[in-house]
Amino acid sequence: MPPDTGASCRPVLPYHPTKQALCQSPPPMPKNQPASSKPVTRLAPSPTGALHLGNARTFIVNWAMARTRGWQVRLRMEDLDGPRIKAGSAERTIELLSWMGLDWDGDTIVQSSDLSPYHEAMKGLCAAGDVFPCNLSRGEIQAASSAPQEGASEKAYPRSLRPTNAGEPVEFVEETHNYRFLVEESSTTIEDLVAGSRTFRLPRETGDFVAWTRRGTPAYQLSVVVDDIRQGVTDVVRGDDLLESAARQTLLYKALDRPSPRWWHLPLVLGPDGHRLAKRHGDTRVDTYRAQGMTAGKLIGLMATWCGLRPSLEEMTMEQFLDDFNLDLMSREPITFTEQEHAWLAS
Repeated sequence: MPPDTGASCRPVLPYHPTKQALCQSPPPMPKNQPASSKPVTRLAPSPTGALHLGNARTFIVNWAMARTRGWQVRLRMEDLDGPRIKAGSAERTIELLSWMGLDWDGDTIVQSSDLSPYHEAMKGLCAAGDVFPCNLSRGEIQAASSAPQEGASEKAYPRSLRPTNAGEPVEFVEETHNYRFLVEESSTTIEDLVAGSRTFRLPRETGDFVAWTRRGTPAYQLSVVVDDIRQGVTDVVRGDDLLESAARQTLLYKALDRPSPRWWHLPLVLGPDGHRLAKRHGDTRVDTYRAQGMTAGKLIGLMATWCGLRPSLEEMTMEQFLDDFNLDLMSREPITFTEQEHAWLAS
């Protein structure tokens, strides 16, 4: 793996302390992040339901990478997903992350506590002619608010539907207009430090993608970029079902005149049928196994086998996991959650 110098992400969007009780008011971000700053990553759960084993694997690997490489870890609640947000889930998620042995630096950021950074970003994109107003169905608005999932179909937006004045400055009207980001580059290449070099042809695969919805909130793609800029994130670690999102986000970073972070997209955790671990595979929520008596040591032991640190299932502490952690030992192929592993966790 390359040295962890990290990219210097200078936060340019205004940072406003959250007013929610969930998070304290962190100090304002400096206008220019010092070149000697440590690399920064983030844990960014969405409070739409309980964490399942696939989420837990990604968070634990992300955290272990940070703690073994001297990075800082930020925690962010991505709660702009409208109707899918569940009351109390944010607090339960934080408690569960702590139970697993994870910690983070600084205060927790909650997206919905302050929308002004997204407004500022959109005003800049509108002034530069990087977005244009469009019509969206309720389904399209909901889809744009969530992180894309493996297997989710998204019809590419045809260029023929662009307005004739696309590319010209437009007015930002936050609660009555939807906006799409203008995709002009024929191809976008992501140099991923786990998945390797990947090239996406976004004009054909997604077309002009949604940046803002008439609900008065940013689409997932824009909110993630704005938050990573203002939190100084230099390294993004997540599942490889979001590789295409990295291509879209790269275009947004460029439009906002900021460098992209380094990308680390991990292979997914699959069910026995070869599809992304989901509800169809039964209840794989960490809380459910915990209620059945699973210890944190068992969960960490399962993660150790998935990461190639142990040949067989055995309980271990997070300290042991961290001592043994080596990203080079982790398979670059998808992981399958087996019936044997389920039985071990539930026993």
